[in-house]
Amino acid sequence: MRFEPGFLATAIGTMPHTDPQQASSLVLSHLKDIPAWPQLPKLSPLESMQAQFTVNLPGAVMEGEKLYVDLTRDIDEPLRKLLSDFEAGAIDSYATGPGSAAGLHAFLSADVGTPRAVKGQITGPISCGLSIADQDQRPIIYHDIIADALVKHLRLQAAWQEAQLKTLCPRTIIFMDEPHLSTLGSPFVSISPEQVTGYLEGVLAGIEGIKGIHCCGNTDWPLVLGTSIDVLSFDAFEYAQSLSLYPQEVKAFLERGGAIAWGIVPNNDEALAKETPASLKDRLEETMALTSRKGIPFRQLVSQGLVTPSCGLASMSPEAAVRALELTAELSGMMRQRYGN
Repeated sequence: MRFEPGFLATAIGTMPHTDPQQASSLVLSHLKDIPAWPQLPKLSPLESMQAQFTVNLPGAVMEGEKLYVDLTRDIDEPLRKLLSDFEAGAIDSYATGPGSAAGLHAFLSADVGTPRAVKGQITGPISCGLSIADQDQRPIIYHDIIADALVKHLRLQAAWQEAQLKTLCPRTIIFMDEPHLSTLGSPFVSISPEQVTGYLEGVLAGIEGIKGIHCCGNTDWPLVLGTSIDVLSFDAFEYAQSLSLYPQEVKAFLERGGAIAWGIVPNNDEALAKETPASLKDRLEETMALTSRKGIPFRQLVSQGLVTPSCGLASMSPEAAVRALELTAELSGMMRQRYGN
């Protein structure tokens, strides 16, 4: 599925608000072409990145704001049910309810207009697997059986979410949020590249529409670009040069129809206050030029580009988050006017 968004605007997902209808309305008013349902981690611990898509994982225990997997419990039956549901494609059993995704359900019941696409997001298996531990504080990604269960669980949840979003618009985009990909290769993470790819593809295979990966740090970009994703989303504000170091991999990704989401709008209040649409346009063009100088046509980067905030907006003040959405939309309009999209 070739995707040429021509610098349309969208968002990564999180918002600092606690009113689901307000957050949904804000997204829909500023990102009309590709609205993304708002994740609201300040509303409830169940909406945190770790808990939102894993509270029903076999063995998962939620104690206050702490989520962990208790492997001392008998989880054979939950694991068998997960395998049975996975083989049957029983996605309705893996619905993300309003208690852990109020913004999603507000978005699904809203008038979204006539967007080009609607965007969803789910926490990826690497970040889930490294940030959720067992009862002994060992990350669950190092338990092969639980890691496999996590991949199947997330795949079913991604497929359910995509089916819901398709009721709003036939074209859907699902990002896997994977901040922990930035830890690959460090002494503290012992996962092979083959394992990483296998876990990522295990979830991506459940997404029928446009699928992407978002990582807000530096990582092994050739590995990510070599997966089956259609969109690579990265923090172009803080890590402008990181992608340009791999021109051959970027070129191959674009030639097979991939798109790049340039996260150029900063997601902290202080940095955002210093920016204008014009300053961000200059910064974005300079960042893109780093890659185009390596032999990739600038026009191709434009036609196969999206503009987004650098990451989620939950860490910002509500007022600054709204301004970030405004700047993202204004920058998109400037780029599309400048380059004829």
